Amino acid sequence: MALEWVVLGYAAGAEAVMVLLLTLPGLDPLRKGLITVTRSLLKPFLSIVPFCLFLLMDIYWKYENRPSCASDSCSPSEHLRHQKSIMKSQRNALLIASALIFYWILYSVTGLVVKMDQLNNRIQNLKKAQD
Repeated sequence: MALEWVVLGYAAGAEAVMVLLLTLPGLDPLRKGLITVTRSLLKPFLSIVPFCLFLLMDIYWKYENRPSCASDSCSPSEHLRHQKSIMKSQRNALLIASALIFYWILYSVTGLVVKMDQLNNRIQNLKKAQD
C-alpha cells in the first residue's frame, strides 16, 4: 500500500510546483508554455480525486477495524504500534487533503491565468485598432 502514497505525494508535489511556476512573477516568456502544459495535465490529474476518495475509504476502513488499545491489557509495544498507526493515518489524511487542495488551486489559477492572457490580448487588439 505504500506505493499509492508515494504516487499521491509525487502528484501533489507536481501540482504544487506547477502552481508555483504559474504564479511566480517574471516568468512571462515561459508562461505560455507552462499554461499549455498545465492545461493538458489538468484532465489526467483529475484522476486524483477518485484516487483520493479510495484512499480515504481505506483509511476509514483501517480506522474502523483497528484493534483498540484503550485498556491496560496492552503491552507497551502494542500501545506504541497503535499510536504509530494513528499517526500514519493522520499523515495520510493530510496528504489526501493537500493533493485535493492543490488540484483545486491549480485548476483555478490556470483558469485565471488563461483569462488574464485573453484580456491582455483584447487590450492589445483594441490599442492597435485605435492607432
